[in-house]
Amino acid sequence: MTNINTSSQNTKMQDIIIFDTTLRDGEQSPGATMTLEEKLQVAELLDDMGVNIIEAGFPIASEGDFEAVSKIAERSKNAVIAGLARAISGDIDRAGEAVRKAGRGRIHTFVSTSPIHLKYQMNKSEDEVLEIITKTVTQARNLIDDVEWSAMDATRTSLEYLTKAVDRAIKAGATTINLPDTVGYATPDEYCNMFKVIRENVTDSDKVVFSTHCHNDLGLAVANSLAGLHGGARQIECTINGLGERAGNAALEEIVMAVKTRNDIYNIQTTVDAKQLMRASKLVSAVSAFPVQYNKAIVGKNAFAHESGIHQDGMLKDASTYEIMTPESVGVRETSLVMGKHSGRHAFKDKLAELGYELGDNAFLDAFKRFKDLADRKKNVYDEDIEALVDQTGSSESEAISVEALTVIAGTGGIQKASITLNVEGEHISKEASGDGPVDSLFNAIKEIVGDTQHLVLYQVHAVTAGTDAQAEVSVRLEEDGKIATGRAADTDTLVASARAYISAFNKLNVKRNRQAENTIAAE
Repeated sequence: MTNINTSSQNTKMQDIIIFDTTLRDGEQSPGATMTLEEKLQVAELLDDMGVNIIEAGFPIASEGDFEAVSKIAERSKNAVIAGLARAISGDIDRAGEAVRKAGRGRIHTFVSTSPIHLKYQMNKSEDEVLEIITKTVTQARNLIDDVEWSAMDATRTSLEYLTKAVDRAIKAGATTINLPDTVGYATPDEYCNMFKVIRENVTDSDKVVFSTHCHNDLGLAVANSLAGLHGGARQIECTINGLGERAGNAALEEIVMAVKTRNDIYNIQTTVDAKQLMRASKLVSAVSAFPVQYNKAIVGKNAFAHESGIHQDGMLKDASTYEIMTPESVGVRETSLVMGKHSGRHAFKDKLAELGYELGDNAFLDAFKRFKDLADRKKNVYDEDIEALVDQTGSSESEAISVEALTVIAGTGGIQKASITLNVEGEHISKEASGDGPVDSLFNAIKEIVGDTQHLVLYQVHAVTAGTDAQAEVSVRLEEDGKIATGRAADTDTLVASARAYISAFNKLNVKRNRQAENTIAAE
């Protein structure tokens, strides 16, 4: 048997078997049913990425399941293809027929062993179940050389009776013994100890492979699976994205990366190509219509994303400060430094450099302030948002006039009007005006303060990014006496952006007007 060695001095890596049951246990999740074509697609990817055993389905369940298992068995290149069967003669014959064309096939049969299952589900005695084990495992072994037997609800079964059941299964010809935590009840110490006790007390236990199969009802599926390795198991049953009944199964991607990242503890390896984990996750999510939670380990959207300023600063200095594995190692293109309200100056400056901007100290501080203001109002700040911020001409310090506050009243009935307060060279001036719609009212209110000698040539709005909280980028072009100036501004509030763009263009006209006056005086 494989011994999970905790000594870093032992450099010989030992293999464990990855048994994927996404297409069987995973598909039993309510609403996760897959079509035949989708199952074939998932099976092909699992085979290509190095999964050792693919449990392709439950052949007796339906004609569709039988066909899926048969076709996957026929097409498999490397993986063992397993079909599940209850401890019923017809189930076992059907599973044997389904995997018949596989290069390497397996019948996986199971029966309950816990007192609660025997009493309420099976209505059988312990002795009756032992006879069933002998009969059905023998039948399966007569059909195929590779037979796995599972003790359903093993973790709520007494160790004394479980020992007897496992002994019967081995004597009848089982080559793999699975001791599942069917209802996610066990703790890691209990689960590890169960394997140790069974292996120590069952004759010929060294001649079979012991397997884990853990559900996540208490959030311990992966922890229990890894604890099973310490107890002597060397096969782990798991699913992509942890898909499975109720709270799901142990997640294949977490198992693979746990033993890979912490091989100093486990001293084991798998044949799975970890670089295809993200691809597999996305495929299973798509075909099952089960989204992956954002903070899901390994394959979640945020698994390699950082927004905290402290974390981003550390990542920019050395990625190992906050990442224990590289995104590339699981098929993610790169780390994502998410720009948001928690981002610091270091990350913002790095993002500006990535986007091709190099700002002076004052301009940078102004851009950073506007970025923070935006991040407080907008859930996701995209590159386009930052570009829009930086591209806004001039800073508030250099503008003679700036927007302080505005209120707009609009709707299907009544007067459309706007009130605005401008900071005009340190003096706050407020005016109110009406117009043909909110934007017209707003611009009329501005003109009440700055005058109306300028002519509006262009007013243009477009969304910087998608979503209802997207920034609106507004362009305003003003003309006065042949001089033209364009102002741009972006904000999640279109009217705020409109007011700022108008004032930006007006400030530029002022600068041009003043320069012309200075040139005229100089010429005299």
